[in-house]
Amino acid sequence: MSEVIHPHHRHGWWWKTLLAGLGLWILTIAITVLTSNANLIPTLILVGSFLVPFCVVLFVIERVTGSISTLQVVLLFFVGGIFGVLGASVLEVNLQTSIWTFIGVGFIEEFVKGVILVIGGRHVTPRTPVQGALLGATVGAGFAAFESAGYAFNAAISAQGINLVSLVQTEVLRAILAPVGHILWTAILGAVIFGAARWSSRIRWVLGVIVAYVGVSLLHGLWDSLNFLSSILALVFTGNIMVALERGFLPASTAATVTALATVLYIIGLAIAAVIGLFALWMVLRRARKRAGVGTHDRVV
Repeated sequence: MSEVIHPHHRHGWWWKTLLAGLGLWILTIAITVLTSNANLIPTLILVGSFLVPFCVVLFVIERVTGSISTLQVVLLFFVGGIFGVLGASVLEVNLQTSIWTFIGVGFIEEFVKGVILVIGGRHVTPRTPVQGALLGATVGAGFAAFESAGYAFNAAISAQGINLVSLVQTEVLRAILAPVGHILWTAILGAVIFGAARWSSRIRWVLGVIVAYVGVSLLHGLWDSLNFLSSILALVFTGNIMVALERGFLPASTAATVTALATVLYIIGLAIAAVIGLFALWMVLRRARKRAGVGTHDRVV
């Protein structure tokens, strides 16, 4: 089958939309503050939660080739995102709270996103690692968007009413981290799945796919547990672990120091996890290009 090049390729709509959407999001915040209109909160949540993930979809639309259409990519984002968060919620409902919960969540959510990717991409040709990474990023973006909307909603609710500051902080943090979170993890998994299938009419469950699934699930679990781990490490490094265990709390002055160190460790942990994920994706795509040679449909510029 000859390669299908979509007419909208390389128009840069993703970054134009990102800049325009950022302006609209800031404008929405300003008007919400000036008017105290609570009806604008849903708009603020939707714009802030969907802006970065949807720009990822536009990035994919400008680069995807072959038999998949723009409508299919958009449906993969929305339908995949909705079924992703619903499926993960159902499977996670009986998880017990413990350190292993983070790992369990990682395996469940990556499994759900992987299934959606396989179903949504079953008729896509050609199946190349880059195609898989792009479509995997689309599924991850949908999941991230709907999940972020839930986090933003919860952040906005407080005993005193709408907490606009907490809402904005949550959206900013999740928007910044989205590309190296769900989007990156499912991109890695998609690259390996499609790389194993190549031009085959079916998905091949080779060892590499299983290794990739386990790897991204563990990376996901590590990412989710960083807040807990950074707090424990901060207590250990400051010599306050026994005090916290015995008393159940820390003096105000000590708590401030521990919190500051925990924040630094959390940021370092996020950076390390992001670098590991990016390096893994780069290695998967690099290995695929060495095997097959660099084709025009495998270029992401």
